[in-house]
Amino acid sequence: MNFSSKHSLILLLILGSISCKKSTYDTKITDNTDYIRNSVRKTTEIIVHDIFSPVVAGRIYAYSNIALYETLRQDSKKYKSFAGQLHGLTEVPAPPKGEKIDINLAALHAYMTVSKALIFSENEMEDYRNAMYAEFKAKGLPEDVFDASLAYGKTVADHILAWSKKDNYAQTRSFAKYTPNTDPARWQPTPPAYIEAVEPNWNKIRTMVMDSANQFAPVPPTTYSADKNSQFYQEAYQVYTVDSTDTENKLAIANFWDCNPYVMHQEGHMMFATKKITPGGHWMGIVGLATRKAKCDMVATAEAYALVSIGLFDGFISCWDEKYRTNLVRPETYINQHINQTWRPALQTPPFPEYTSGHSVISFASQVILTHLFGDNFAFEDSTELDYGLPVRSFKSFKDAASEAAVSRNYGGIHYMPAIQNGVVQGTNIGEFILSKVNTH
Repeated sequence: MNFSSKHSLILLLILGSISCKKSTYDTKITDNTDYIRNSVRKTTEIIVHDIFSPVVAGRIYAYSNIALYETLRQDSKKYKSFAGQLHGLTEVPAPPKGEKIDINLAALHAYMTVSKALIFSENEMEDYRNAMYAEFKAKGLPEDVFDASLAYGKTVADHILAWSKKDNYAQTRSFAKYTPNTDPARWQPTPPAYIEAVEPNWNKIRTMVMDSANQFAPVPPTTYSADKNSQFYQEAYQVYTVDSTDTENKLAIANFWDCNPYVMHQEGHMMFATKKITPGGHWMGIVGLATRKAKCDMVATAEAYALVSIGLFDGFISCWDEKYRTNLVRPETYINQHINQTWRPALQTPPFPEYTSGHSVISFASQVILTHLFGDNFAFEDSTELDYGLPVRSFKSFKDAASEAAVSRNYGGIHYMPAIQNGVVQGTNIGEFILSKVNTH
């Protein structure tokens, strides 16, 4: 071998060595499901800060977590795409061939990009994201892998966001607001802030799995009556007296599941809000607890978040469709008119009609899906509300938690029992229907 050939061979070996060093790295840098849980938690914090309604919060969770799942599943033959299973969703582009992509980073970037696009406080998500990326780089994530992963994550996010823009959300922003009427059976704004009805047109949002907003419409509520001998009066009276026994325990349950982002306080002429987690945010927290206890990997964690958030999305559409169809008066209004004019419920009444109970619907849709994923007797310690000053509660199963969430609305004085009982059936039907139509394996 002459000098020129030997020189060329050495040069090729050096270049090859540099190339290998450039694209070889520890794949465990991003392979940590806490990055997913912390990202969902950050979304929840921003939702609370921005005071999104429960239904809008459910929409944010759904699109963000679907983007996460659709990215992560690209690296696993075991998991199927939601494309063709969710209304209007087409196949997400596959990772480009020849590019060194960290699929975990790409998925996290897709999640945060979608979430950022759907919230108000974008800087909060940017700061969180940049801190995560700085951590990855400090641990040795190569620049070429970083750039390629973010580029692919953005491709997925753009695809999901384009799909989200066709769900009629933007159009409903300009639809007519709810106008209260004088019919005593119908919902009226309630103290202390008398907030106008929230999202009266939510049934116009495109469903993800359900055939229509009213596919799982429950049986009608009890017929309104002011007669003291009527069934309706008795149901209202039950709400009025519900906390007269076992008071401390019932109030603890009511407060734990309050999840009302609209709580207002009045001191003299001053009024201020207490920001709280939404019902969907509480169940996202439970998903995080379950996936950690079950030691799920990245894609299984994403699957759980995505499926439950789909249940939230369709559950809220179904529930809000019923709320504004029956448009039933809240216990607070009825009791003040017919039983005790100074009575106030333990929880502040949310600003939308009574029937059915949103917590009952989405909690049972969620528990059906989580029970399918993790089993009937999955006991857990629910620490979701610690950040809001409430203690941990223990549950022997997801159904146990959902049952308590549902009845909490009666304990809190904001729902008659039929709204809870029929909401449980409604949510169960939705969860089971989603599992019958959506196959991730």
